[in-house]
Amino acid sequence: MRVLSEAQTRRMVNLMGAEVTAQIPAPPRAVLLKPGRLVRDEDGTILEARSSATLILAGPKKIVVDTGCEGEGEVITNRLKELGLAPEDLDIVVNTHDHPDHSGNNRLFSRARILSGKGGLEEGDLIAPGVWIMETPGHTADSISVVCESPRRIVVAGDALPLMGNYLKWVPPRLHVDRGMALRSMARIVEVAEVVVPGHDSPFLVRERRRTADLD
Repeated sequence: MRVLSEAQTRRMVNLMGAEVTAQIPAPPRAVLLKPGRLVRDEDGTILEARSSATLILAGPKKIVVDTGCEGEGEVITNRLKELGLAPEDLDIVVNTHDHPDHSGNNRLFSRARILSGKGGLEEGDLIAPGVWIMETPGHTADSISVVCESPRRIVVAGDALPLMGNYLKWVPPRLHVDRGMALRSMARIVEVAEVVVPGHDSPFLVRERRRTADLD
């Protein structure tokens, strides 16, 4: 379990509200709402880019990380319904960065607090029991990843690690503001994670180097 500094604890109270308790009763659980998708033509031009969307259930908090492209709201709503939830039940939306293919359905979550790196999240911020922020710049200057301390530690990486192929070939996101920074962020993600939810691909197991349909 991570030990928080006094400053981090204060930030946790500010982010989570009055429900903060001294103990974490159970590990958080992550559920894939939809996988990401990326389609390119023969020249490498992007034809379609749709981000993954991930639900995290942590104590009393219900969190969605990235919300996909505009027009995918029905897919997300139907998946939540399968899980016994509606968009208005969500407490927090975290955007790994503010590109529209990752934030296009934020408006669905009318009661949720919208957070991002640009919106004030910093390294080590605890946004719910067992769920914390890792700064992973490179794709954008303020890209973040969300670490979920499930029994298998999950990192929802956004476009800091957009495809399993980026990991297998060890190449940075094609779109990046700083190549070296992007590679350092990828290294941090795979060092920490047992499972990665990439921005535009299905989840994968880091050590086994294969995709998985199950985040549990």
